[in-house]
Amino acid sequence: MNSARVDASAPTALAALADFPDTTPRGIAGVIARLVNTGELAAGDRLPTVRELAGTLGVSPATVSQAWQALSRAGLIESRGRAGSFVRPASPGWLAPRFRGMAAPNDPVRLDLSRGTPDPLLLPALGPALSRVSARAETGSYQDQPVIPGLAAVLADSWPSRAESIMVVDGALDAISRTLEQLVRFGDRVVVEHPGFPPFLDLLDLLGAEAVPVQLDEHGMVPEALARALHGRPVAVLLQPRAQNPTGASMTAARAAELARVIRSATDVDDLIVIEDDHSGLISTEGDVTLGTSLPDRVVHVRSFSKSHGPDLRIAALGGPRDVVDRIAARRMLGPGWTSRMVQTILLDLLTDGSSIDAVAEARRQYYTRQRALGDALRERGVPVAHADGINLWMPVLSERSALVQLAAAGIRVAAGSPFLAASEATDAANGPRGRAGGDFVRVTVGVLREGTEEVADALASAAQHLAAGGY
Repeated sequence: MNSARVDASAPTALAALADFPDTTPRGIAGVIARLVNTGELAAGDRLPTVRELAGTLGVSPATVSQAWQALSRAGLIESRGRAGSFVRPASPGWLAPRFRGMAAPNDPVRLDLSRGTPDPLLLPALGPALSRVSARAETGSYQDQPVIPGLAAVLADSWPSRAESIMVVDGALDAISRTLEQLVRFGDRVVVEHPGFPPFLDLLDLLGAEAVPVQLDEHGMVPEALARALHGRPVAVLLQPRAQNPTGASMTAARAAELARVIRSATDVDDLIVIEDDHSGLISTEGDVTLGTSLPDRVVHVRSFSKSHGPDLRIAALGGPRDVVDRIAARRMLGPGWTSRMVQTILLDLLTDGSSIDAVAEARRQYYTRQRALGDALRERGVPVAHADGINLWMPVLSERSALVQLAAAGIRVAAGSPFLAASEATDAANGPRGRAGGDFVRVTVGVLREGTEEVADALASAAQHLAAGGY
């Protein structure tokens, strides 16, 4: 679009692009959102001033101002002071494409349920652990064992199945990235969940691999769908056993055993490795589960402590076949070498200190209560959300963009669902519904919802069932 078509000096140009049948703040915001979504308004396009558009539409400036505020909270437009308001450009270039789609703007909002992060008030206190860390950052050699002995013992005792080797890395995504780099070559296929975690798809794109999406139900990957996907001879299966992001699905032991049977019975996949990202294990209310119980030589299990003990600790454990783990450790020695032993010592303290253990248990209880309360409230209002584990909830909506704008108008931000979708429209038709119920979705981080559940459920239900004029 030529920016002259949408400029403060020509407010009628915007009105010429679309009808405004509803001139309430919500209606005006909805029309602008549709124009942005369809590309009729492009990144960088300048919008008319509030007063000029108000004059064109015959409404008060306050009405247009409220619409502009809702669009800003939804991340669609931005104010540049006296220069005016503009369609917001894409997120920073240092973010990968789907990661970029997840990034929430830094604009203030009344309630941000978009970020997928734990409630900071439910993380265990770091002060006592920090007080017990050595005053000096020391290591005897650059070639020392990468995991401190005490932490290695605690991890081994708590691992869900036998692992030949366990190491520590800088967070779950670091673990997944390093494992994929050792297993995947350009052109290889990797089975992923649909919907799934967007950075996994970005990683596969970066490696030149093909993502093979497999649909989910309330217990994770559907065995029949996995069996079909294995016909393509993938080199890896990437899944989240508990509190799956974004759906909150958790595998049962029976489902894990069934998926393992499917893999064992498949032909031409003898070298296939299963990579499990147990990112929310310690705050999950479901049992510890892994395909490693049935496939001990073919599973790399990743356990992150970000959701339970704090994202900024940047620490996760990775365990599996010795040859795979040793290759990851060897490659890492040519980069960061090891995860800070100070951070490892802090984590060891948090995993063994009674008050920290109690804090994590309380967080798990709080997240369960918040999930159940909001889920029940939404179902009572006619929104068919599935029961979920962890901190996220996957909510079906009539229109993703419409829901985002409606919620922004109410001062609530959620995450768009489209970055989580691994499949194209054609693949969806062959592989089953997008997500669990078909149509559009948004992800709601329930874990940070401390109060006002009924009010938030009202806003979410209204947004879920809203389809603006123009069908966006």
